[in-house]
Amino acid sequence: MPTYRYQCEKCGKISEVFQKMSDPPLKRCQYCGGNLVRLLSPGAGFILKGEGFYVNDYKKKLHSPQVDKETPKNDTKKNATS
Repeated sequence: MPTYRYQCEKCGKISEVFQKMSDPPLKRCQYCGGNLVRLLSPGAGFILKGEGFYVNDYKKKLHSPQVDKETPKNDTKKNATS
């Protein structure tokens, strides 16, 4: 359920209320009976901590080229004239 924030026009108190999206907005302050105005809230931020799912699951992995073990690293071509 989302959390809605309301501010009283009379006393200025801010209340946070868990409500269904289908519930009607609150109209009266529980402290003084004044009119409530529903505030816009930014909601929760999306924060990844640690290595994150992108690095572990979605990032394309660079494959190291496979080295042919049969070919020596210092392979020099022999001179055709020798």
